[in-house]
Amino acid sequence: MCGIVGIISKEKEKKQTIKKMADRISHRGPDGEGYYVDKNAALGHRRLSIIDIASGAQPMYNEMESIVVVFNGEIYNYIELKNELKKKNHIFKTNSDTEVLLHGYEEWGSDLPKKLRGMFAFALWDKNTETLFCARDPFGIKPFYYYETDNTFLFASEIKSFLEHPKFERILNKDLIGPYLSFSFTPTTETFFKGVYRLDPGSSLTYQQGNLKIEKYFEIAFNEKNRELKKVVEDIDKVMKDSVNHHMLSDVEVGSFLSSGIDSSYIVSLAKPDKTYTVGYEEDKYNEINYAKDLADKLKINNTSKIITKEEYKSIIPTIMYYMDEPSSDPAAIALYFVSNLASQDVKVVLSGEGADEFFGGYNKYREEVDLKWYNKLPYFLRHTLALLFSILPEVKGRNFIVRRGTKLEAEYIGVNKVFSEKERKKVLACNDTIRNKDLTKPIFETQKGKDNITKMQAIDIHFWLIKDILQKADRMTMANSIEGRVPFIDKEVFKLASTLNEECKVTKENTKVALRSAAKKVIPNESYKKKKLGFPVPLREWLRDMDFYTEVKTTFEQDFVREFFNQNYILKLLEEHKNHKKDIYKKVWTIYCFIKWYEIFFLDKSYE
Repeated sequence: MCGIVGIISKEKEKKQTIKKMADRISHRGPDGEGYYVDKNAALGHRRLSIIDIASGAQPMYNEMESIVVVFNGEIYNYIELKNELKKKNHIFKTNSDTEVLLHGYEEWGSDLPKKLRGMFAFALWDKNTETLFCARDPFGIKPFYYYETDNTFLFASEIKSFLEHPKFERILNKDLIGPYLSFSFTPTTETFFKGVYRLDPGSSLTYQQGNLKIEKYFEIAFNEKNRELKKVVEDIDKVMKDSVNHHMLSDVEVGSFLSSGIDSSYIVSLAKPDKTYTVGYEEDKYNEINYAKDLADKLKINNTSKIITKEEYKSIIPTIMYYMDEPSSDPAAIALYFVSNLASQDVKVVLSGEGADEFFGGYNKYREEVDLKWYNKLPYFLRHTLALLFSILPEVKGRNFIVRRGTKLEAEYIGVNKVFSEKERKKVLACNDTIRNKDLTKPIFETQKGKDNITKMQAIDIHFWLIKDILQKADRMTMANSIEGRVPFIDKEVFKLASTLNEECKVTKENTKVALRSAAKKVIPNESYKKKKLGFPVPLREWLRDMDFYTEVKTTFEQDFVREFFNQNYILKLLEEHKNHKKDIYKKVWTIYCFIKWYEIFFLDKSYE
């Protein structure tokens, strides 16, 4: 795992600037650094040594030194590709997966990303044609950002690298505050830094003589097939064993995160790493340590755990916002930082269970489509009339259900973690709010026309919640602690199978992830396969009512600059309502608070340490 940066321009001071850009993300690669500079380009690399430690340094060159590459990630099928390329007379000098990218580009050109199985973001510079070719993996496990201004093109693994370039203008993209309040993260290709874009997953980028071209090479598509559950379970067992075996490929020790739920328990039971890591809290209902230790004991492997205190959690928030690059109110990001820090004391690589819920149908919201089919039998005009009526009433038990079930999915659903409605955003915001949620989700829904609602929800959750929140925080929090996180569920071979599952294999009235649980049951030696995934839960609901945490948030909300973005009286009212148990709205309070803390770091230059 590494950090990559690049400059395409004719400026003369590229050597000094590219090093500053790379140093800004040295946490992604503390084991080494390397640079390439010519009159048109500069590439930088920070290395975390995982495969071919001795000879895998970057930037790396082809035999003629006409093509140079910097690469962040792992290519899990690199041995198969290497053998294929050798048969085509390509000569390899190293045992690294990086060199496969060089020869693969020589052989297949822009079709290279289609051949790769893994997590990756890379940039190839062809000196002869003065062409930059970049690509990002199909599900966006590894990040890639770019920025273009005044005959200068920049790219990097993290946005903060751009702060070191003299032509970069740090301008807040205020238009995204509204969508952030609904999604709890940045749901767009453009970022909170004006002019900075993320390369979408499954996309390649070509930059030549000032011309930028982006193309999709992978589409997330579902192809439901009716098959017996027993056969599906056998196929899941086979593909997951294969994926875990590929994800264990390393020249250094591989450990694993472990919670109490099925996802990480399944991965650990298949991989049987020597070391696993868990975090919890003093509050029993948020503490997964005993469950994780029970599984580790049964598998006869080690489990190291840590209790996160409220004070530790609160004090690390500025650091988290710095490493995240953009505001995120996912409370699990902080827990992930602590478990990554714990693991970093022993290992460089960890497995993790992200992706199972989105691929295999793990969210309780999906169960509504099964549990409440009786309600859906009511004529739509009646359900819609009730929804309109209840939408203007105060929040009472059952209100959200009536509104949801009387509204077309395409008009209402933005993911499993919706925070603010667009209606309430108007009360919260003091700045313009012009981007509609429906405009963001519409292109995804259009790709799923004719599919059932569960499949449509999966597509939305993969494109937004998984890619732009879960994988974002997984990359940032592991890399902040200089370790590599690997996600065996998020594998194109696993998705190829998961995309064919019918409703009965995903969700029934009794359970979610039906087929996956049956496959996991074969190898998990305790009853974790039955448990709903908690995902490192956090006692924020309670903490925000404690005087110390409440005072910190209140003081943050009361700052003068906050009025530029938010209706200060209204957000303080939200805080008071939660504090006094009038409403359970900690997610709303926390989402606003996280934005303000992030803004302090990147636009008021407050210390993050």
